[in-house]
Amino acid sequence: MPVRPSAILEHVQVFAGSQLSHWDFPRNTASAALMTEFGCENGLSVTDLLEGSGLSEADLHDHARTIVGRQELAIATNLVNLLGAEVGAADLGVRLGSSYHVGSFGIFGFACLTSSTLGDTVRFAARYYELSYGFCLPTVTVDGPVAALRLDLPDLTGPVAEFIVRRDLSAIAQVMAESLGSPVPLTAIDFAGPMPESGDVAAREAFGVTPGYESPVTVASWPAAMLDQRLPQASDISVAMCKQQCHELLERRRQRTGVALRVREQLASIDGAPHTIAGVAQKLAMSERTLRRRLAEENTTFRDLADEVHRVLAEELLATGALSVEDIAVRLGYAEASSFIAAFKRWTGTTPARYQRSVAPHARLLTV
Repeated sequence: MPVRPSAILEHVQVFAGSQLSHWDFPRNTASAALMTEFGCENGLSVTDLLEGSGLSEADLHDHARTIVGRQELAIATNLVNLLGAEVGAADLGVRLGSSYHVGSFGIFGFACLTSSTLGDTVRFAARYYELSYGFCLPTVTVDGPVAALRLDLPDLTGPVAEFIVRRDLSAIAQVMAESLGSPVPLTAIDFAGPMPESGDVAAREAFGVTPGYESPVTVASWPAAMLDQRLPQASDISVAMCKQQCHELLERRRQRTGVALRVREQLASIDGAPHTIAGVAQKLAMSERTLRRRLAEENTTFRDLADEVHRVLAEELLATGALSVEDIAVRLGYAEASSFIAAFKRWTGTTPARYQRSVAPHARLLTV
């Protein structure tokens, strides 16, 4: 049966959720190279596959090159347009997604592989989702004995959306299976939208269940008990090193320039004053309208920057264990602690108090 969004909000616990609001985030070229290789294996030319992406064949082999989601989407669209009529966009997505092994994700994938439990893998993947190649924005919820992965895909419809949803779901299932050492026994899949005209044969074979359709959102379910299952390659030392490297990589990708950098610097000042766009615009000697326009030109918004900065500062302050949640809320400029708590839960899927209890003891031990 399709899962109603209202039911999710009322009855289930949000276990982990992506902090992103859109799929057009920076990424390296590994996924673009995988899709191009897949297309060439099926008789397509590199030139046709890269059309409209702004990429050359040499770019695909430049591991230091950073692209954005819309460039990778151009390749996906070309794949669907050139092969979809023959294979079906849905089946194409499942076949491609199964080639996204843990190693395809670099240090991000290795961190997933060496986490303590599947639940830790899910939490890590949600926290560092920007280091993946996903387009669907994932949320994992737990309702009693059932864990559910919800995939939201803003601004995309039709065959390309069918392709992307199944590619992402197949890739996620592949990483989970390699982490566990065995396939995840999915109990149900409900896809948003109608059944594809070409059917969903590959999905039934790959996931072991017959999908449902016309769901408000795409949701895949499995036994929640598996989240506590220890992974065969778990390593506290390895995952700690990987997380540190992932954090540094993500910070480098998030580095802003121009007006956005100046806004971040203003937001990073912990003076207890409310961080409003009007106040920041005044400090930067420009109108609020001009600031909004300049940020839009740099593909960001004031709220996105405020969330990024406040989240980093909040996590750092909570980790010290020296300040209460109320004190941190005041330092970050929130009028009430409840507003800060709601924002932190939106960023991380957990409360400030629970986060502080989980990390503060470790922080204190390191300072002794």
